[in-house]
Amino acid sequence: MATNMRGLTQFIADIRGARVRELEEKRINKEMANIRKKFKDGNLDGYQKKKQVLSNPEYVAKIIFTYILGYKVDIGHMEAVNLIASPKYSEKQIGYLAVTLLMHENSDFLRLVVNSIRKDLDSNNEIDNCLALHAIANVGGSEMAEALVEDVHRLLISPTSQSFVKKKAALTLLRLYRKHPEVIPAAEWALRIVSLMDDQDLGVVLCVTSLVMALAQDHLDAYAVCCTKAVDRLHRLVIEHEYNATYAYYKVPSPWLQVKLLRLLQYYSPSEDPTIRSILHQVLQTVMNNCAEPSRNVQHNNAQHAVLFEAIGLAIHLDTNSPLVGTAAVLLARFISSKETNVRYLGLDTMAHLAARADSLDSIKRHQNTIIMSLRDKDISVRRRALDLLYSMCETDNSELIVGELLRYLKVADYALREEMVLKIAILTEKYANSYKWYVDTILQLISAAGDHVGDEVWYRVVQIITNTEDLQEYAAKVVFEHLKAPSTHESLVKVGGYVLGEYGHLIANEPGYSPMDQFQLLHSKSQFCVAPTRSLLLSTYIKWVNVFPEIKPQLVNIFERYRHVLDAELQQRACEFYTLASRPDDDELLQHVCEEMPPFPPRVSALLGRLNQKHGDTEDKRVWVHGGKEANLERDLVRRKTLIESKAVSTANGSDSQTDDILGSLAGLDLSVPPAAISGGSNPEDQAPRLTGGPNIDRWFEKLVCKGEGVLYDDVQIQIGIKSRYQGHIGQMAVYIGNKVAAPLTSLTTTVHTSKPDALSLSFAKIPPSTIMPLSQSQQLLHIECKKFFAEAPILTVSFLAGSHQTVSVRLPVLLTKFFEHVKLGSVEFFDRWKLIGGPPRESQSIFPINLTTNGQLDLVRLRQVVSGHRFNVLDDIDPNPNNLVGAAILHMSNDGKVGCLLRVEPNKEAKLCRLTVRSTSEDVASEVQNQIQKSMASGL
Repeated sequence: MATNMRGLTQFIADIRGARVRELEEKRINKEMANIRKKFKDGNLDGYQKKKQVLSNPEYVAKIIFTYILGYKVDIGHMEAVNLIASPKYSEKQIGYLAVTLLMHENSDFLRLVVNSIRKDLDSNNEIDNCLALHAIANVGGSEMAEALVEDVHRLLISPTSQSFVKKKAALTLLRLYRKHPEVIPAAEWALRIVSLMDDQDLGVVLCVTSLVMALAQDHLDAYAVCCTKAVDRLHRLVIEHEYNATYAYYKVPSPWLQVKLLRLLQYYSPSEDPTIRSILHQVLQTVMNNCAEPSRNVQHNNAQHAVLFEAIGLAIHLDTNSPLVGTAAVLLARFISSKETNVRYLGLDTMAHLAARADSLDSIKRHQNTIIMSLRDKDISVRRRALDLLYSMCETDNSELIVGELLRYLKVADYALREEMVLKIAILTEKYANSYKWYVDTILQLISAAGDHVGDEVWYRVVQIITNTEDLQEYAAKVVFEHLKAPSTHESLVKVGGYVLGEYGHLIANEPGYSPMDQFQLLHSKSQFCVAPTRSLLLSTYIKWVNVFPEIKPQLVNIFERYRHVLDAELQQRACEFYTLASRPDDDELLQHVCEEMPPFPPRVSALLGRLNQKHGDTEDKRVWVHGGKEANLERDLVRRKTLIESKAVSTANGSDSQTDDILGSLAGLDLSVPPAAISGGSNPEDQAPRLTGGPNIDRWFEKLVCKGEGVLYDDVQIQIGIKSRYQGHIGQMAVYIGNKVAAPLTSLTTTVHTSKPDALSLSFAKIPPSTIMPLSQSQQLLHIECKKFFAEAPILTVSFLAGSHQTVSVRLPVLLTKFFEHVKLGSVEFFDRWKLIGGPPRESQSIFPINLTTNGQLDLVRLRQVVSGHRFNVLDDIDPNPNNLVGAAILHMSNDGKVGCLLRVEPNKEAKLCRLTVRSTSEDVASEVQNQIQKSMASGL
């Protein structure tokens, strides 16, 4: 292309050869005028005509170069659109480059290129696919995203797409989702996108994981299956070393992928599956062992540390009391004393994560001196992390020490840190104050030391606490008075002094040195250095004093008289009103009513937290915790849940979000964002059962296996699912066989089990299922089952796989309450004694239903006996006087609720072709459920 664009080469050389800017501009203006003329002129010679036929790629290239230099360009847009449609790569490349540089997302020209981009996305040429994906990702306006997102998704999931195309398609979808999340049906695409995490190419897995991380944060339930995929991939990378050497970075297997997978798992609540927990423990233990001894290679250490710190974060998320976290605490203690700045930074940040989640902070408090010394680190980022850690690890026993250190450091701290430090000191002082006097002393020292960095929220909160604490008011007035004596007093302290002395100055007026005149002279001497809003507050203080200190009324009225003529409207209005009020003769009653003492403030949440959280904005990946200790994280989750419900109700009722500023805050401005690990935007995943695969054969297979221990559960032209099970007491084991019946491998196999009551019925695989089944072969997966309490619904097995397209099969597993029955031997007398002891309803459940006779018109007693014994009842012979009746007894085993006895009688009637089924149990729920299950089996005729 360069040899065919000699004009472009010469143009670039001329620009570079220009000695001054005027010559450069002259050359560019000349070239732009020539190009503009050529675009409009149809009478061109052979060479120029050829370029015109090719939509002038050289001219467009010159325009692009001019734009890159920073000059405004107003031509070439239509020519760029034409170049995109060219079949020649060099011309198409120039066209796409021009579109991405010259056009913005709201450009009208973009509508002209949508069809050309869609054509390139549908092309069998991978290069064309990539050029189109680049353009969508770089420009990606809302109209383009809405029109092309389906094509990008199709390119991502297509089995014929090359790996590098899939990577670009995943990142393009990620870009579109971050800009226009509403155009992507994330929940609908969940299973198909997550299935790509099993791709053999780690590059594809890395890009898809980045996409899943973004989607899962907003759609936790839909993407829950990604947890199993992430654990499986981590196990293969860290334990089994299953990766291509290309993806080993200084002997660390794909550290970027490991970091993303570890972060992804932190968005979800810790799994209760013992298999998943065991594998994760093994992976995390291996990661920590690998970093026990640092290497001499800096790059190797960096890669290992990146994985290690995310692994520690996951260990903290899973269980703060586990041995892994104890090991992590030892490693973190070493890291915060490291000579490397990055390691110290990460060590402090991760230790803050531990402090925000742990029940006990003893392991962190051992290194309190080191953390305090980090406040004086040479790097401001490390100092900021040390501040966050001290804020999170503060408790009642060390609060005075930490607050004192922060106050001392505040005087020399960076200006970028001071506002945040002030907020954190104020929050800690209020939260852990062992006495109100210490609180007032500390806050006033803070206001005096911090100066301009004290926000209004801080002194608002001081005023609120003093007003609401009667025993504190006299002491507060004295302390404020003493602080105002300082030669240099910040305006925030003057505001506090004006309010406190105005309300409670009379409490100290009779003590030496605190007379009304002393208070007036001291406070008024500060007013000349204050802005108008502060002087307005002081005028309110003076009118309060007119009411309680008549001896200084002339001086106060004189102040009102002087301020009646100022230019500031607020000051002037207040002065006029107060002057009139104070000058009324013999009307003290009105003045007393107007100047009554302020009532206590209603209880409110501190606005300091809202102000602090505003300073911590969310990045592309949401934080899974907040600074401030375990209590703050728990409260954050609860507030988030409540706020989501209330915000939906308010938005539905009002259609708008109105917010009122409150002088003392409350929840205004409070950042209530929460990690997806704590709450999802959707409903409870337990309430979202998979949609069952339909068909009469599926129900027939299920009913057969209700009374049998093994058999086929599902069968089609591609796969066959069979089971073999055994039960002992409240424990069961089930082997699930998945057979591949086609001559091609089934890839991205995902097997999950859903139960509506996980606290009643526990199911877990013995190991993570394999992701691939080879052609004409079978995979066996062992399922552990435990009955904890009563349950009524069968669990659902979901198998999804790729076989050309993505397919999902969801069937009920024959795990019912009767599977946990055990035979009981009873004699005739004992049986009927117990039968009478249990009694009738509600602990009896009875039904009458039609039955089918055999071909010769006889009762099928063998079939009835098989059903009763198939439900694990012990059929008792010679109990009932009627030989056609069946009697059974069993005991239900449950790990939490213990044992429940159950008795049964089946009374068939040949003449009426009816059958009466009666079940009695010490639990009415068990009786009803067992009667319902056995009736279905008898009526099915299988």
